[in-house]
Amino acid sequence: MSFTVCNILGVPINNVNLNEALGLVLLYLEENEKKIIFTPNPEFIMNALTDSQFKKILNESNLNIPDGIGVVIGAKILGYNLKERVAGFDLVQKIFSRIKNTDKTVYFLGASEETVILAKEMMEKKYKGLKIVGTHNGYFKDEEGNIIIDEINKLSPDLLLVGLGSPRQEKWIYNNKDKINVKVMIGVGGSFDVMSGNVKRAPKIFIKLNLEWFYRLITQPTRFKRMLKLPLFIIEVLKYKIKGDKNEKTIKK
Repeated sequence: MSFTVCNILGVPINNVNLNEALGLVLLYLEENEKKIIFTPNPEFIMNALTDSQFKKILNESNLNIPDGIGVVIGAKILGYNLKERVAGFDLVQKIFSRIKNTDKTVYFLGASEETVILAKEMMEKKYKGLKIVGTHNGYFKDEEGNIIIDEINKLSPDLLLVGLGSPRQEKWIYNNKDKINVKVMIGVGGSFDVMSGNVKRAPKIFIKLNLEWFYRLITQPTRFKRMLKLPLFIIEVLKYKIKGDKNEKTIKK
């Protein structure tokens, strides 16, 4: 199964819809090779412009889903037609609904101790038959990483969800991928906060209208500084587009 890859300011984005991304993950869970999945949004891409290590990591994943309407808009400006925004949270929920009552198991890493445990309880309640074999909070020092990896390997989950915030979670996954015995690793950001019920997801109408970012802004004003990266991202895309058009005209001459 292969899909078109869009290059957005040096970051590859797979042109998949939610069901196609789900199909890929389910396929990965049946294979014996480790797979890494990231969820780039405009903030990721802006950070990658100044962090070469982060950009390298995003370029070496197995699947990058377009998590953010800004990515879809940016892609369109550059001449790509992304099928839809694919929210990482939605993808994970779809995975849970498909692997419940199977032999597939999951491990949660991230958030506070109270939050990650509550997220486990809530997801097991919502998806009867879902097997979450372990959790660990995200407040650990680098030197404690190997202890956590040993615990994960002993439990041998098929799916590891890492919610340490970006770019820490992507770097942690990439730097430790060869030590961790799981089939699929996904960076999930603040998803455990939503799974636990501590943070409310935007109402469906906001999600349908691609205004989830706006809902987050009005309910979490502290995100304002982060949200500023969206218009800056569009400006960078426009600059890249203009530069590309100029080069094309020069070539045509």
